[in-house]
Amino acid sequence: MTGYGRFEGVIEGRNVIFEIKSVNHRFFELQCHTPRGCGFIEETIKALVSQNVTRGKIDVYVSIEADDGLAAEVTINQSLAAGYVKALQQLRDSYDLADDISVSSVARYNDIFTVRKAPENEEKLCAVTAQAGQKAVADFLAMREKEGAKLREDVLSRCDRIISIVEKIEARSPEIVAEYRERLYARLSEILGETTIDPQRILTEAAIFADKTAVDEETVRLRSHIDQLRTMLSGNEPVGRKIDFIVQEMNREANTIGSKVNDAALAHKVVDIKAEIEKIREQIQNIE
Repeated sequence: MTGYGRFEGVIEGRNVIFEIKSVNHRFFELQCHTPRGCGFIEETIKALVSQNVTRGKIDVYVSIEADDGLAAEVTINQSLAAGYVKALQQLRDSYDLADDISVSSVARYNDIFTVRKAPENEEKLCAVTAQAGQKAVADFLAMREKEGAKLREDVLSRCDRIISIVEKIEARSPEIVAEYRERLYARLSEILGETTIDPQRILTEAAIFADKTAVDEETVRLRSHIDQLRTMLSGNEPVGRKIDFIVQEMNREANTIGSKVNDAALAHKVVDIKAEIEKIREQIQNIE
């Protein structure tokens, strides 16, 4: 499911930005973007996000202002500095220039200096990251919950439509058998003329036809799958992958019904069921 959360503020004297966003994905995939030299905070980020999210392609961006209070050590590349001084002296002598070589003039060549700051307190930075992350993730989850509620309503409404179609199929099925029996009797009467027709034979043929076209087992299982789907959507646990399996089973039952019905009107209704199942399948790819 898509979502976005952001925290920007001051924590422990540092300006911190923690941004999290996600797009739909069948699995859990996390990408962290951290400040240079702060790769160690990725474990904190992964632990925080994985505790709250199980599905989606997640991107996290973290910016933490460096601690200006850390001690710094400046060293001089003596050989490079000597080379600059010698080159300046040669330039002075070759062109009879004023002798204005000084510390400030040499210091302009900043590549002779190396600045090393004391290492950051990793434990403190991880704590700062976690604090900012908790606030950003809270906003992120709130947005996903709103989207999830809309998806739930859509899926449930499609389940209702499927049940409505199933009821029509169940009501129509006995009529198809009766119509078949009447057609069979009429056909035999046309062929045999005045010859007496064995009613038992008609009933036997009708029973065979009814057995081949009966879909009551499939409609019962389809109803059961929909009940399971509704139960899952009413809970608070991640159910995306479970629902994916249930929808596959719903589609299997619909295919079986379609292969059994011997009626154009019912065939169209099966197509309607499969269309609704496909729309549910598309939606659940976005459900965690």
